[in-house]
Amino acid sequence: MTIGIIGSGAMGAGIAQVAATAGHTVWLLDQNQAALQQAAQRIRQSLDKLAEKGKLMVEDATAAFARIQLTENQTDFADCGLVLEAIVEDLAAKQQVFREVERVVSANCVLATNTSSLSITSIAAACQWPERFVGIHFFNPAPLMQLVEVVPAVQTRPGLAKEVHALVQSWGKRPVLVQDTPGFIVNRVARPFYGEAIRLLEEGVADAATIDWAMTELGGFRMGPFALMDFIGHDVNYRVTESVWTAFFYDPRYRPSLTQKRLLEAGYYGRKSGRGFYDYTPGAPIPSPTLDAALGQRILHRILAMLINEAADALHLHVASAADLELAMTTGVNYPKGLLAWADTLGLPHVLQILDDLYHEYHEERYRASPLLRRLAQAGQTFFPIEAIL
Repeated sequence: MTIGIIGSGAMGAGIAQVAATAGHTVWLLDQNQAALQQAAQRIRQSLDKLAEKGKLMVEDATAAFARIQLTENQTDFADCGLVLEAIVEDLAAKQQVFREVERVVSANCVLATNTSSLSITSIAAACQWPERFVGIHFFNPAPLMQLVEVVPAVQTRPGLAKEVHALVQSWGKRPVLVQDTPGFIVNRVARPFYGEAIRLLEEGVADAATIDWAMTELGGFRMGPFALMDFIGHDVNYRVTESVWTAFFYDPRYRPSLTQKRLLEAGYYGRKSGRGFYDYTPGAPIPSPTLDAALGQRILHRILAMLINEAADALHLHVASAADLELAMTTGVNYPKGLLAWADTLGLPHVLQILDDLYHEYHEERYRASPLLRRLAQAGQTFFPIEAIL
């Protein structure tokens, strides 16, 4: 199958590399010739690095690069079996791209978007044949990240999402099937990791360094929430939160933080700007956490309870299967264990009690417990084996 990729930025180039490495001829399209040449250089360097590390044979790296054709003309997509766009996160721009592409591709060509925040259904609505449209959301960097969220639109024909799932799996990725809901799995379920951490900071429960210490040293997360937000960039992380909140009709569970918004307004984006929650300027002092185990456990369990509740609610609403929810969070954001399994380990009554205590203290909807979590906890059941309760 020949594959077309629209957009030669980091994500588009990365997806092109993945497909070419899997043996496909790839047409990488961009209207900017300089951008195309830069993308080709990045792909070549990435393949060479994989070969140097022994993760790819030299001849396979050379062959993969040779399969990538650069183009500025959509007519080269005429023989493609799949065309995937990875351009700016703008609904109108994406819709226009697919209106144009449909004039060129064959009737059997699958159309896909790599959007991380927009409705797949809305993009598909611009197509004359939306039944062949699907979301294929890679994570950055695409050649290295294993998770891919496969998202059918309301209009997607039955069976297409599973076909795409199998295709992506054949590329060596670990795809999950998810409903077309705001944030899909990862960007939805992970919101409390950031939001509840900021809430603890705002309340003066602990400083950023202590909260990060609790989550990494006691929880086993690779990065604490404040270090991670600074790494991602507040220009990105805040806007994802705002997008999910807006898309969920301003559900309080996803409400953005004024504290983070002020950092964004100040231009304190994190590492990229030299300052965020932490100061990254040369010589700046590194803050020391308060090494209080009791405080650390309180922080960890509060944030964990919120994360578990979000995963439980996604399962309750059939956003994805239990297995796919666990896979998404362990491979997409490298959580030390799946949230549903973690809930079973902590004990569902304990998790429910944390949420109920928070709800009674604050009377805020952000702390409302998922009906599924409550039902299981009160019945003395666990999330696994999940087949017994759904």
